[in-house]
Amino acid sequence: RFEEALGTKVAWVYFSNNWCESRRFPSASCEWIRGLGKIPYVRLMLRSDLDQNRAEKTYTLANILAGRFDNDLKAWASDAKSFGSPILIEWGTERNGRWFSWNGKWNGGSVEGPTRYVAAYRHIVDLMREQGADNLQWVWHVNWLDDPETKWNRFENYYPGENYADWVALSAYGPLSPRTVDGTENLRFKLRTAYPRVTKIAPGKPVLVAEFGCDIHHRKIDASEWAKDALEDLFSRRWPAVIGFCWWNESWENDDVRSHNTDMNILHDAKLMKVFRDELAKHAEALERTPIIKPSL
Repeated sequence: RFEEALGTKVAWVYFSNNWCESRRFPSASCEWIRGLGKIPYVRLMLRSDLDQNRAEKTYTLANILAGRFDNDLKAWASDAKSFGSPILIEWGTERNGRWFSWNGKWNGGSVEGPTRYVAAYRHIVDLMREQGADNLQWVWHVNWLDDPETKWNRFENYYPGENYADWVALSAYGPLSPRTVDGTENLRFKLRTAYPRVTKIAPGKPVLVAEFGCDIHHRKIDASEWAKDALEDLFSRRWPAVIGFCWWNESWENDDVRSHNTDMNILHDAKLMKVFRDELAKHAEALERTPIIKPSL
C-alpha cells in the first residue's frame, strides 16, 4: 500500500528488533523483506521494555561488557550469517539522546558514559564479526542535537572508530506530537547543524537521514509543508554524502489523551501523501528503485 500510494519503490525496510520481545534473530521479518526485493534494516534494541528516559534494568552497558549476553549475541550473529544476504544493522540508536538507556547519562555520566558506550558497541560488533556475519553493514546513528547539550555528551564522543561504522546516520525530526513546542525547525536547519560534524568525524562514510518526520496534527506546523521543504532539501545535492532517507511512518500513543497521540503515517493525510508522491516523481532520476549490492557480499 505504501509503494502504491507513493508511486515508487523502497530500497530497505527499517524495523526494531526489541529484546524485550525476543532475543532471536528476526528471521521471518528479514525473509519477508528480502522476498519483496528489499534490504532488511534492523534496529537492534537491547532493552527490557519500551519505556524511555530512565536507566535500563537488564541490558545495561556494564552487563553487556561483562559478557552476560554473549551467547545470545553469538546466536543472533550466526543466524544473520545464515541469512546470507546484506542486512543494515544499528545498535544503540541515537546514543546522544537521554531518552534511550544506553546514553551516557544513565551509564556513568560525564566520567564514563560515552567511553563505556564505545566499549560496549565494539564488543557487540567484534562478537558478531567473530561469528562470520560479514553480511551485516553497521550503521552508527545519532540524533542531530545532543541532549543533554553538554560537552561530554557530544555525539563525537560516542564514535567507535572508522572500522566499526560502515555507514553513519542522523535523526532529524520536526514536531513529534501535536503539542510539541521545541524542535519545530525545518530539516535544513538541523542538517546544517549536524551534517558538518558527522562528516568531519566520519569522512567518506555514506550518510543516511535514517529518521525524519513531522506529526500531521501539530497545531502550528503543517506536516505536508514541512515534508515538502525537507524533500526538496534532500534532493538539492546540498548534502552530497547523504545517500538515502527514511520517514518514520508510524503512529503511537503518548498518554491517555487521544488528542495527544502522535501520527506521522503518510497514508493518514491526503496532503502529505500527495507531497511525497509529487516530490518522488519530480526527482525520480535521483532514486534507486532496487538496492545496490556490493559484489563482495
